[in-house]
Amino acid sequence: MTIATILLLFTSAFLAGAVNAIAGGGTFLTFGALTLVGMPPITANATSSITQFPGYITSTFAYRDEIARSWRSAIALSVVSVIGALGGSLLLLSLDNPSFRQIVPWLLAAATIIFAAGPWLKPKASAGKPVNSKISVVAQFFTSIYGGFFGAGMGIMMLAVLGITSGGTYHHLNALKNLLSILIAAVAIVIFVSGGVVAWPQALVMIPGVALGGYAGVWMARRVSQTVMRVIVVAVGVALTTYYFVTG
Repeated sequence: MTIATILLLFTSAFLAGAVNAIAGGGTFLTFGALTLVGMPPITANATSSITQFPGYITSTFAYRDEIARSWRSAIALSVVSVIGALGGSLLLLSLDNPSFRQIVPWLLAAATIIFAAGPWLKPKASAGKPVNSKISVVAQFFTSIYGGFFGAGMGIMMLAVLGITSGGTYHHLNALKNLLSILIAAVAIVIFVSGGVVAWPQALVMIPGVALGGYAGVWMARRVSQTVMRVIVVAVGVALTTYYFVTG
């Protein structure tokens, strides 16, 4: 890697960590940077998943009180999340780069639309229904397949699905989403590592950037509007989508 590549990857990871702390959507930045330096899309997707993982852990730790009160009721969702993520990540590895390359612009377009619609998809507080109901379990299964396969926009998608199928306070649902995200990401990472599709030198450059960005994002969250950050992420998503459609 050249110095310029290292700086690009670290900076994108730092910004991704900050964006995730403020509004979410950091995957657009890490995936975009990795593809910009010429990495094949499957490797870029797998490596991006590695770099995002520490953020899921710290977010879950921040919600440890909520999770301690409700984790038993989420066992069924956890099980289907693991199964779905396994299926999604194995599906990714069953494709070659040209095949996945044809799907990427459609995935990016869908993820960008979901992210842009995030404020309208954000669940409102409700009395709630059991989180392990049949409909919530089935919905989470399909969400986790997507998460294992690609992952961009997964958090917003999961919050929306959980809000519709189970309800509850926002922080309760967000805590549950973070816990399930760890499981989905962990399964995907194991599969990607065993499949040999992770670019470790690039990942090791980006992981500290994500961690520092996540810390700085707390400071930025008090000073930067979520709307501004959301516009930036959507712009990146539109640019990436356009690039993949035009060059496809």
